[in-house]
Amino acid sequence: MSVTIEIATEATDELLDAFARLVPQLSQSSPPPDGAQVALLVADPGSVVFVARLDGVIVGTLTLVLYRIPTGLKAWIEDVVVDGAARGHGVGDSLNQAALAEARTRGAKAVSLTSRPSREAANRLYQRIGFTQRDTNVYRYDL
Repeated sequence: MSVTIEIATEATDELLDAFARLVPQLSQSSPPPDGAQVALLVADPGSVVFVARLDGVIVGTLTLVLYRIPTGLKAWIEDVVVDGAARGHGVGDSLNQAALAEARTRGAKAVSLTSRPSREAANRLYQRIGFTQRDTNVYRYDL
């Protein structure tokens, strides 16, 4: 089985169907994006949507968000999801490596992400890739 990574450039029915299948595996509280939301996402210059294919079928996605602040260009990895049936084939590693390469190419000084402690396999992957756990407080304000 061969994993290929590509950047989504348009909101195709295939991409919409993939999000409909994958997002529920990532979050019980967030519905999958609709066609208009996917179109906005892939058109956003600050977001790069990566899709992973295993034998031609989309089995994973990752969104790299880039933003400029006074101290430089920052990057954040969001909404990494690999179909449960495709785990163990290097899909998550391939998605992350592609995102890191893109961030590096664009001049980001670092790439951050968060992962729930319960996602043990994902946390092992991030550490194996070279992410280090930071001693920080993460806060969120729900609007």
